[in-house]
Amino acid sequence: MKFSVRSRSFLARPTLCAVALTLFSGLALAADSPDLEVLHQIKKEAFEKSQVMETLFQLTEVHGPRLTNSPGIDGAEAWVVEQSNAWGLENAAIEPWGEFGRGWSTSRFSAHLIEPQYAPLIGVPLAFTPGTGGVITDTPLFAPYRRKDSHEARIAELDRFMKEWKGKLNGRIVLLTEPEPLTLETKPAATRLDGSDLSSKTEASDPVEPISIDPENIEYPENSYDQKRFRAHAPSWAYRVLREKRRELRNQLNEFLVEEGVALVVRPPYKGTGGTVFPSGAGSERLEDAVPPPSISLATEHYNRLVRLVQHGVPTTLEVEVQAELQTDDLEGANVVAEIRGKTKPNEVVIIGAHLDDEGYATGTTDNATGCAVMMEVMRILKSLDLPLDRTVRMVLWSGEEQGLRGSRGYVREHFGDVRTMELKPEHGKVSAYYNLDNGGGRIRGIYLQGNDMARPVFSSWFGQFRDHGASTVTLQDTGSTDHAAFDAIGIPGFQFIQDPMEYNTRTHHSNLDLYDRAVPADLMISSAIVATIVYETANRDEMIPRKPLPEPWPANLQDLED
Repeated sequence: MKFSVRSRSFLARPTLCAVALTLFSGLALAADSPDLEVLHQIKKEAFEKSQVMETLFQLTEVHGPRLTNSPGIDGAEAWVVEQSNAWGLENAAIEPWGEFGRGWSTSRFSAHLIEPQYAPLIGVPLAFTPGTGGVITDTPLFAPYRRKDSHEARIAELDRFMKEWKGKLNGRIVLLTEPEPLTLETKPAATRLDGSDLSSKTEASDPVEPISIDPENIEYPENSYDQKRFRAHAPSWAYRVLREKRRELRNQLNEFLVEEGVALVVRPPYKGTGGTVFPSGAGSERLEDAVPPPSISLATEHYNRLVRLVQHGVPTTLEVEVQAELQTDDLEGANVVAEIRGKTKPNEVVIIGAHLDDEGYATGTTDNATGCAVMMEVMRILKSLDLPLDRTVRMVLWSGEEQGLRGSRGYVREHFGDVRTMELKPEHGKVSAYYNLDNGGGRIRGIYLQGNDMARPVFSSWFGQFRDHGASTVTLQDTGSTDHAAFDAIGIPGFQFIQDPMEYNTRTHHSNLDLYDRAVPADLMISSAIVATIVYETANRDEMIPRKPLPEPWPANLQDLED
């Protein structure tokens, strides 16, 4: 009989434990289960009363391009404040974040091949470079400055170039780069993530052996294995050091070209075919950096044709005119902010954002007016529905993103702390999460958790309601190179959404074709509904989004670097 009782007790325990665990899990999930009534209201507003494309029109067709500190972004910032006030948002303002540097804009560009046969040329003037001072006509000179991987190889190449071409460039149009062989594209330009793509994102990356990085002597590895280790483990300060090394060499090259009296530099795009120009860099916004000669980038096919003509000794004449202006009246960078104040926890905030600035080419549609239009639509939806929000929801549209996340980093430094020393400010503990949208105009398919294991059950529950839109992928994987990284670096939960690539890397990202027509209205409406729902749930969740441990401060010898 004792045996029987003990047996029943023994058998009952795991059953009771399983029930308890099930109930606990159910309670945990229930705590983060979306409010389905609110979800329905948000979808109805986002799909049936959308204003996202009208917002996109204003940001692109009216105010694009929007290079930081240019007239375009000044007009866009003023319009965002005006529209935010019209929607009834609070505290709408243009908020300075620190010195950015000079602005740049163009008012005219033309490029023509005159001989051996006439042809109009597809291209763009390069940002932060001056105009030509009128029409210039010349036989181009092919003087290739070759790309190198390691810093030592770059130094050697610069030395070779200056010795070989000293005294030979005065007044010339210079073809500065070796042409890349053209590879015809066999894949579609626009793609969506399929089940296999999304499934692979849910798989954790294999750990990579740590790499030792010496703060006194930082160099990017040459072999692919060590490069993978570097990308997996290198802290942000290591990339800052490498960037400064490249900047120093770029300044030396530009100073040499100016001293030699180059009339015009012509470069190919860093990628792109079929008339799509992804321009190479030339100048800089920083006042302390050298201003290069007038510089343009031509479509790959056109640039390669010029090089072949010159190499074959065929008489060749170019005619080019660039009217460009470097603006130095106002050197301060600014972001645009607007809020919906929370009711019961107004001092705690949920921040959403996207970068308002672009590279100064086309109208910056998918990079990143689509992200801004969605975030503005999110604020309009929440305000229009008058949904109850415990926490304050704050939208910030960034400037200076294209020059190294300078607007978001400046905002983080002003409000939350210094990533170099990890000295934090009181506001740091009041942010539940930051949500960013900046991977083109493709619809949202899920979210990157930036390695935040604790947040997985929260987002898995919330995104489960968007399976019918193909948006339920939650991955621990990281993604970088946009403004959520500024928040993640200071220990605030910062997230970027997974998006369909569409044409982002094949046709629009930083190209001359990043135009309004590349946006897909349904994608922006769906993304608006998803973000509005996630923001509503975050604002009303009992607890703030879980946080990872704070990052380490930078090495003492590097804390004078720009953060």
